[in-house]
Amino acid sequence: MGIYEKNPIWDDVIPIAQDDGEGALAQIAYTDEYAEAMGYLRAVMASKEYSPRVLELTEHIITLNAAHYTVWLYRANTLFALSSSVPEELAFVNEIALENQKNYQIWHHRQLLIDYLYPSISSSPESIKALADSERSFLTQMFDEDAKNYHVWSYRQYLVVKLDMFNEAELKSIEELIRKDVRNNSAWSYRFFLVFSDPKYSTKGLRANEFDEKIPKVIVDREIDYAKAATYKAPQNQSSWNYLKGVVRKGGVKMESLEEFAEDFVNLGDDVDGKGEDVRSSHALDFLADIWAEKGEWEKADKALQLLGDKYDTIRKNYWDWRRVLLKELKG
Repeated sequence: MGIYEKNPIWDDVIPIAQDDGEGALAQIAYTDEYAEAMGYLRAVMASKEYSPRVLELTEHIITLNAAHYTVWLYRANTLFALSSSVPEELAFVNEIALENQKNYQIWHHRQLLIDYLYPSISSSPESIKALADSERSFLTQMFDEDAKNYHVWSYRQYLVVKLDMFNEAELKSIEELIRKDVRNNSAWSYRFFLVFSDPKYSTKGLRANEFDEKIPKVIVDREIDYAKAATYKAPQNQSSWNYLKGVVRKGGVKMESLEEFAEDFVNLGDDVDGKGEDVRSSHALDFLADIWAEKGEWEKADKALQLLGDKYDTIRKNYWDWRRVLLKELKG
């Protein structure tokens, strides 16, 4: 006899068994515990019951299978129908999330909770800040486990918009993640979103790589300096170079203004035989190719691309050869 069958609280419910249809090719071998719990869930869903016992049932099923989207959704509907405590539910979700790092369903459920809670605190800056601080603290825990978890980063983008977390505290939090791992491309991408999507000074609707005349020069200069400092620490880190390119485009800065910086990592040596050639970063060489093309120094740009394909990034030789073709077309 199962735990629900022998529990008098559930005497009024007739469980609905799983129906895979006739001739099912691959029936899933559920455990008896899971099969029984799901049978009772199907029954309460059929009768549209939203009650405390349903919350207990869904919690049990989630501990058995945290990836069951339907269970999470019905749990959310039950929580809202009962006007249950969102902070208490977030505490429960925290435990499940830490045990199930790559689970998408948890983060969708969490988003539903924040959406439900927000109208009740929207007029209280103190309550919003408290929630933002609490969520940031938990996300830090998640990133301590896996700093590149896609689901967590996606949720963080949602959260920063929902709670208007375009602030110094959020920026410092991301700086700490980049400090721990300067090659964390997820953190760099999020920083770009955080800085250049701030509604206080950005133009809504622009693409990420599109020039925004509203971005203050002081912000652009700050981000250029930040990327440069990180690049000096790890010259072959593609993340900081890509970030620098993004900032330049977003801020409408001429790339040639960074030529001297990029040349700190590249010495092409003698023009004839390349004697003394020293390239500490293939990404710097790529950056210089763009600069020289921008300045109309076609031969230097072509040489940089050729070196990338033949010597410094041979695995992508076809790509660099294609870039050389584009360069010739640009030259005309």
